[in-house]
Amino acid sequence: MTENPSPDSLTGILTSLRERVMGVSESVLSTVDGLLVVADTDTVHPESVSALAAATLGVGRRMADTAGVGALREVVARCGSGHVIVLAVGDRALLTVKGDDGLDLAAFQRESPATVEQLTKALASDVAH
Repeated sequence: MTENPSPDSLTGILTSLRERVMGVSESVLSTVDGLLVVADTDTVHPESVSALAAATLGVGRRMADTAGVGALREVVARCGSGHVIVLAVGDRALLTVKGDDGLDLAAFQRESPATVEQLTKALASDVAH
C-alpha cells in the first residue's frame, strides 16, 4: 500500500515560498493534466488556475521544443499589476505562482529550485513503493 503525500506538507512548502520571497501572493500545485493537488490562495480560483497552467506549460514546452532551446523550466507572464509564473515540477506536476507588482524576481529565481525539489520529493513519495 502506498501513502499519498500529506496535503498539509505540500501546503507548507507553498507557504514557505510565499514567506521567503517578497511579492509571492498565491500558489497552486496541480497535475500536468490540469487537476488541482493543493493551493495556497486567497483570491484566485485554484481549479481554473490548474487547468490554465497545464495549457500554458504545454504551449511553452512546444515552443521550447520548436525553437530548440532545451527543456522548458518555466513560463513567466508579466502583467499590468504582477506576474504569473508556471514551473514544471518533475514530469507529473506544475507549480503556478502569482506575484504582485513587488515580486522580487531575483529572489524567486534563487528560491524556486529548492521549492520545486521539495515538491518533487513529496510527490514522489506516493510512488516509492
